[in-house]
Amino acid sequence: MVVRRWLYDIAALIARIVVGVVFIAHGLQKLAAGGVGPVAAGFAESGVPMPQVAAGFTLVVELVGGALLVLGLFTPLAGLLLVVVCLGAAIFVHARHGIFVDRGGFELVGGLGSAALLLAAGGAGRFSLDHLFFGRRRARALREADQVTPGAWYGGPEAGRSAGPSRYDDGADSAHSADQADDAEHAASRSGGPSAPGSSTGRHAAQGRDERPGQR
Repeated sequence: MVVRRWLYDIAALIARIVVGVVFIAHGLQKLAAGGVGPVAAGFAESGVPMPQVAAGFTLVVELVGGALLVLGLFTPLAGLLLVVVCLGAAIFVHARHGIFVDRGGFELVGGLGSAALLLAAGGAGRFSLDHLFFGRRRARALREADQVTPGAWYGGPEAGRSAGPSRYDDGADSAHSADQADDAEHAASRSGGPSAPGSSTGRHAAQGRDERPGQR
């Protein structure tokens, strides 16, 4: 398990850097081509709805989302936003052209979107700002939640004291007291000695002596 975790951390780091750099490069390419205006015009020709909004959204997500992937910061959110961009590009632009990118197909956006989805689901790994800022806090909270008082897993008396008053405490104490009384009664009956005061065996023995004729 430790080896697999380290393998994922290294693989996630490599994937984040490569995929993030590719997205940043596409965002910079759009900026160099004139920014939102030309991109919106190209989206309109391809039939993308609300081309101005889609162009602005795509440009910002590619630049900011790509940078967040490289840093490993807010990775699930960044990955999902990049998946939305790739999905929109595949549906409205590339899907009708087949698979291969040299023919305008969805090869590139499909690969980038799948990698972004995997990072969003699996996380950035330990070599990331997500782990530095949030992972240690989450691990500490889990450790604190796992620290239980001895006997708590079995409903012992320590569990009641550590967890505070419970609506089951009175019943547990009564049952414990009853068990102690029964044990004392059985022990006294086996040894032939007097029973515990107030016990049923003691009362029955006293009544038997009173009812025997000629014994006062």
